[in-house]
Amino acid sequence: MSYNLLKGKKGIIFGALNEQSIAWKTAEHAAAEGAEFVLTNTPASMRFGTIDALAEKYNTIVIPADATNIEDLENLISKTMEHFGGKIDFVLHSIGMSPNVRKENAYNDINYNLYHQTLDISAISFHKILQACYKMDAINEWGSVVALSYIAAERTFCNYNDMADAKSMLESIARSFGYIYGQEKHVRINTISQSPTKTTAGSGITGFNNLVDYAEMMSPLGNASADDCADYIITLFSDLTRKVTMQNLFHDGGFSNMGMSIKGMEAISKGLSEKK
Repeated sequence: MSYNLLKGKKGIIFGALNEQSIAWKTAEHAAAEGAEFVLTNTPASMRFGTIDALAEKYNTIVIPADATNIEDLENLISKTMEHFGGKIDFVLHSIGMSPNVRKENAYNDINYNLYHQTLDISAISFHKILQACYKMDAINEWGSVVALSYIAAERTFCNYNDMADAKSMLESIARSFGYIYGQEKHVRINTISQSPTKTTAGSGITGFNNLVDYAEMMSPLGNASADDCADYIITLFSDLTRKVTMQNLFHDGGFSNMGMSIKGMEAISKGLSEKK
């Protein structure tokens, strides 16, 4: 059901790769709520994704951009404003990748050049996007910027590796830039700490399917899907959340406040019994 929550609003969506991705779902939901948007991803990602099909479906354009490159971002923002004939109202940062995770380098034996890449791609890119939008005065007053995080920014999860550090930095950037952008331009900046979600990026983490199953057992409401997350993002883009900023908002079915569930205890007890 559509509520026209984003009627007349325009934005940029970073990171739509294929139908599994949260950015893809967000684009679909944003269109259903009356928004227009420009899609963007790196040229490399576009080669093995299907972003062009998404753009065609919603009669929009794709502007390739490496979010770690300032010139690319300035070009993206300039062309987007030209396309819409003015400023935008929302931005989604759905970008994350760790070369160390892909190469299965343990956290206590990471490659530091790759570590820098993880931080640049997954967190510093968020600062670069915000700074470029700020300097180009690209976002309307009461606009909204959302980035996707994960609870590993605050708690230790095995095999999440240097992505945990990146997510911690991402959340800090939202707070620090959120103060400046909010005070001067009334632009809101938030992060969403989402349930483990079966996307192309998430599936690269060792033991990811087990992590999904564990979170499902622990969460009173079960894991939030990519579609569920898209719905939440839409509310943050809408005028219904005009006074929400600088927050890390958990969207995980209650997982973040759980200690132990009955299902989790039963699974652990069963495993311990089988070991005896």
